[in-house]
Amino acid sequence: MTVTLYHNPACSNSRGALALLTARGIAPVIVDYLETPLSREALAELANRLAATAGAAWPGLRDGMMRTKEAAYTELGLAAAGDAALLDALAAHPVLLNRPIVVVEPGGGAPMRAALCRPPERVLDLL
Repeated sequence: MTVTLYHNPACSNSRGALALLTARGIAPVIVDYLETPLSREALAELANRLAATAGAAWPGLRDGMMRTKEAAYTELGLAAAGDAALLDALAAHPVLLNRPIVVVEPGGGAPMRAALCRPPERVLDLL
């Protein structure tokens, strides 16, 4: 099993998800997306993974991946933006990515799962 954590070490929810994983003996691949921003294509793929896992419960890109309370969200006028513009904004302003996002690749042909883990205990549903 491979677990990837899209992580912001300054975020308590992100640190909490990491602590839950490590307490279970899981050493995730940590992607500090502020230090190494994701490309637009990688963000689109991540959104697709989140949507596939959530199914009908997927709230959409804005509510499923974005920090709408960040100043940059308002400053960029994203309230009425479509998904293409939201992906562009996420790629250009990684601070807009909500966290932690966890992706689990169980292996053995089992489907990949992903979720925004707020609260951090949501990571347990993916394991």
